[in-house]
Amino acid sequence: MRAHEAGALHGDIGNRGPAWLRAPADVNALVPQLWPRNVTRGQDGSLAVAGLGVRDIAAEFGTPVYVLDSDDLRSRCRDFRAAFPTEDIYYAGKAFLCRAVVRTIAEEGMFLDVCSGGELAVALAGGMPPERIGFHGNNKSTAELSRALDAGVGRIIVDSFAEIDRLTALARERGVRPRVLIRVTVGVEAHTHEFIATAHEDQKFGFSLAGGAAIAAALRILDEGVLELRGLHSHIGSQIFDTSGFEVSARRVLALQAQIRDARGIELPELDLGGGFGIAYTSQDDPAAPQDLAKRLRKIVDSECAAERLVVPQLSIEPGRAIVGPAVFTLYQVGTVKDVDGIRTYVSVDGGMSDNIRTALYDASYSATLASRASTAEPMLARVVGKHCESGDIVVKDEFLPADVQPGDLVAVPGTGAYCRSMASNYNHVPRPPVVEVRDGRARLIVRRETEEDLLALDVG
Repeated sequence: MRAHEAGALHGDIGNRGPAWLRAPADVNALVPQLWPRNVTRGQDGSLAVAGLGVRDIAAEFGTPVYVLDSDDLRSRCRDFRAAFPTEDIYYAGKAFLCRAVVRTIAEEGMFLDVCSGGELAVALAGGMPPERIGFHGNNKSTAELSRALDAGVGRIIVDSFAEIDRLTALARERGVRPRVLIRVTVGVEAHTHEFIATAHEDQKFGFSLAGGAAIAAALRILDEGVLELRGLHSHIGSQIFDTSGFEVSARRVLALQAQIRDARGIELPELDLGGGFGIAYTSQDDPAAPQDLAKRLRKIVDSECAAERLVVPQLSIEPGRAIVGPAVFTLYQVGTVKDVDGIRTYVSVDGGMSDNIRTALYDASYSATLASRASTAEPMLARVVGKHCESGDIVVKDEFLPADVQPGDLVAVPGTGAYCRSMASNYNHVPRPPVVEVRDGRARLIVRRETEEDLLALDVG
C-alpha cells in the first residue's frame, strides 16, 4: 500500500475495495516534497506558484496547462551542481526540452544530453554551446551524425557497430576526430518498470558486456584511430531510488575498463553512469538528495577503481527527471463527476493521456489536489480520468478528493515536468497544452498551446 497526497493509499485497489484505504485527515493538505518549492495554498484554499494564483493562470492561458516554477528548476540545477562540483552533469533533454529550459540549464553551468536530431536542433537554438552537448540514441541516422559533427558536438555515445562504421566514415570525410563513449549493456535490471529498465541484456541499447561486443567495439575504435574513445557509458533505468544497481554497473564497466587497459595499455579518462534518479510522485517515494547521491556514487567509483588499480576517471551523470520533474505541475479543469454505482467516482478533466501517457504506459502513480478552492466536505476516493475515447485514459488511479468536487473546479497534478509534455500526443486530435513559466508572481508562455490550425497544417491530403 502506498500513501500519497494527503494520506491516500496507492496501488491497484479495484479488487480490494475501500477497506484497504484510510481517508486523509485534511483533504486540503499538501505534501511539500510532491510540489514545486514555491507552491502554496492560500486562505481561500486555492494554490499559487511564486505568488501567482492558479485561477489567474487558468484564466489567462486556459487548461490543461503545464506550470513550471522557474526558480524551482534553477534551484534543482544548483543543488546538483553543488553536490557534483567536479563532475560533468548532463541534463537529460528527453525529460523535457524547449529553448527556455536549454537557456536555464546553460546559465546554470550544466551540460545537455540529446538523443535525436530534433533535440539537437532545440539545444542549438536555445544557445547551448555545442561542446557541452552529448548525443545519445540507438539508431542515429547519417544525417543526424553529420549534423552533430558539423555543429561540433562535444561527445557522441556510440550504440552499435553500424554506428561506429557510419561515424568513422563521416569523420574521415570531414577530417575530424570526434570524441565518443561506448554505451555498455551491463546486465543490471534496476528496480523499475520493465519498459524503462535499460541495462539488462534483452533490450535494444548498447553493446553487450557478457557477449563480448563491448570489448570488441572498444578495440575496433582504438585500432582504427579515427574516433577518439574517451570512455564508457552505462544507464540502468529510470525512477531509481536504490544505488545498489549503480554499484553493480560501475563494477562491471570498470572491469571492462581494466580489460581495455590490459589489451592496449590505455586507461580511458571518462566514465558516465547515466541517470534515472527517482523523484517523489507519492508520499511513499523517498528519493535521495543530490548530496547523498554524489557521496554514494563517488564511494562506488573510488572503491571499484582501487580494486582494478585504475586511475579514477572523470565522472559524469545524466539527471533529467530529478531536475525538471518536481518543478512542474499540470492544471486541469473538471468537466464531469460521475459516481458509478457506488464502486468508484470518476472525476473527468479536460486533458488526459494525450498530455500524460505515463499512467497508461507505465502504470505510473500520481497525486492530485483540488486547486481552486478549499473544501470542508468529506473526502471521497476518486479516479481522475481524461477526456479521450479510451478506457485506459487515467491520470491519477486513486486519490482522495473532496466529495463536493464539481464541474468547473481546478485540479492540479504535481510531478509532471518529466516525460509528460515530451511524450504528449494528439490522440483524438486534441491539441497539446502550453507550458507556462512562473517567476516572482508573473507568468510567461514558453511553449504555446497547439491549435486546430496546427493540426490541419500537417494534413495536406
